[in-house]
Amino acid sequence: VDRVWDLYTDHANWSEWAGVPQSWLEKEGSPDRNGTGCVRGLGLRSVPGAAVFEEVLEWQPKQRFTYRIVSGGFPLRDHWGEVLFQPEGEDGTLVTWRCRFDSRIPGLGPVLKRILENRVFRGGLEGLSRRYFAGK
Repeated sequence: VDRVWDLYTDHANWSEWAGVPQSWLEKEGSPDRNGTGCVRGLGLRSVPGAAVFEEVLEWQPKQRFTYRIVSGGFPLRDHWGEVLFQPEGEDGTLVTWRCRFDSRIPGLGPVLKRILENRVFRGGLEGLSRRYFAGK
């Protein structure tokens, strides 16, 4: 759990594994720089409107954190996410990543849900797994 947590919560380095072109820490948090109050940027930093900014709301090291989109992310509205880290088996880690949101465009919610599940969550977690095993 410790190593997976450290990789996942190193927000500035998501571009190395999560399938985003750029990632950075827009604002540091507390008590950890990646913790409560930090804002991570994902997307294209130099292109207006091509980045999403997420703020970490709750931070329970090596266990759980929650976040929300504070800027960008169109067509999502009121996006809130939670990520849980639990030991699984002798040396595994179960990562549960979930979110809730509304769509700014009526009727688009189910399509956005599939995109988030398949491209963002599944693709991101597969990238995290590859990154984890490459670092062993």
